Amino acid sequence: MGARVSGRVGAELGSTERDWKCSKALSSSPSPDHRGRVGRDGEEALECRGVEQFRIILTTGRGRSPRGVAWGEREGPGWGGGAEARVSRSQGLGQVPELRGGSYGQCPGGGNGGLEWVGRTWMRRHLVARAQWGKGSGRPVESSICEGFEVGGVRGALRQAFLSADARLRALWPRGDPGGSTAVALLVSPRFLYLAHCGDSRAVLSRAGAVAFRTEDHRPLRPRERERIHDAGGTIRLRRVEGSLAVSRALGDFAFKQVPGRPPEQQLVSAEPEVTALARRAEDEFVLLASDGVWDALSGAALAELVASRLGLGLAPELLCAQLLDTCLCKGSLDNMTCILVCFPGAPGPSEEAVRRERALDAALGCRVAELCASAREPPTLNAVFRTLASEHVPDLPPGGGLHCK
Repeated sequence: MGARVSGRVGAELGSTERDWKCSKALSSSPSPDHRGRVGRDGEEALECRGVEQFRIILTTGRGRSPRGVAWGEREGPGWGGGAEARVSRSQGLGQVPELRGGSYGQCPGGGNGGLEWVGRTWMRRHLVARAQWGKGSGRPVESSICEGFEVGGVRGALRQAFLSADARLRALWPRGDPGGSTAVALLVSPRFLYLAHCGDSRAVLSRAGAVAFRTEDHRPLRPRERERIHDAGGTIRLRRVEGSLAVSRALGDFAFKQVPGRPPEQQLVSAEPEVTALARRAEDEFVLLASDGVWDALSGAALAELVASRLGLGLAPELLCAQLLDTCLCKGSLDNMTCILVCFPGAPGPSEEAVRRERALDAALGCRVAELCASAREPPTLNAVFRTLASEHVPDLPPGGGLHCK
């Protein structure tokens, strides 16, 4: 729904190398650089045995749980070069025992390709083990919650999953090689949303049409981060750890984790996540998890508005994620980008009025582009057309994304 008129514009105007940036964001189909992975029926099943049997669903692009939670993911490089252009693969929502009926998804930030294996395999494996057999209790973590106990066991499992993944990565990492990655993870239970993040990969929760929660980046100047860095004998220069690293928590980056006699969570840079437990409500709409390449281009509020407006057009989550990344590219994001969109039963549904307005907008943009082409002495470039449209008042553009979303 809501055909993107500029796909036709690109065919009419042609494309040059310098116009590729604009034409990519204006294309009518998801960019081929944004790889959404879809397996057989969108999922791959394993068995997990605890007090009860649970299915672990490894989602590879899109999916839907029996409880009406739908999700999609996309990933792709930004305009920057070098290591930051590598794609960090996300792990879509998969069912694990925290549960009866919960799911886990993880979204890594910019980093070395070796972190992909750790994030997708080791962290999930450790979380499953911790969630099945709660911390020294001899019983599954979620069974404790169901009996009215605190949610500390689940939060502890997520914390240990990050730290264990980092320890495993250290054992595999070539000595002396640089590199690291931030990460954000979501674990969904019938009662709670657990968000764990490390570094500047972020998550935002939309509830009843507004941003109800957003994570806060781990930067060296945050009081708790600054205290840990100084206690470990480190310095903060140019807002960076030792004048080099812009985040104070990350997987990898072992050059900043070598202070003798201090545990991993007290090093200059820590892999310990900040874990938040949010009680679920009927008004919960969606959670967006994304790496910093997305947040560099759009604020949390703008992204929430854009997602809500696109859901009103009936866009599937994985296609919506592709459009988000295209929009960020058109806005000039330099970093690699990964995002997961998790939609709850309270998410906005398709609206006939929204679809009608979108079609009218597409028609109006198409007519205006045709006028610009007809009035020009030479065929205008896509960038020239875009600049002209951006200088004009165009009603009913997508909130949050504007013309960059078209």
